[in-house]
Amino acid sequence: MQYDKEFDASGLACPMPIVKTKKSLADMSSGQVLRVIATDPGSVCDMQAFADQTGHTLLSSGTENNKYVFLLKKA
Repeated sequence: MQYDKEFDASGLACPMPIVKTKKSLADMSSGQVLRVIATDPGSVCDMQAFADQTGHTLLSSGTENNKYVFLLKKA
């Protein structure tokens, strides 16, 4: 899937992947897609909760090269 911007949160522990994801989304337009890469296992449920609370859409959540990869569509 195509995305407009990528943020690599590898090595960051909770809550930093979510905090930095929020900052990455701030300068994006509605409908654009952000790809987030993380290594923190807690980011799996955190990213879904973040999307639910902020109105953004979690398009996909999976793993790639032993890292967690998320695609978020900005509300």
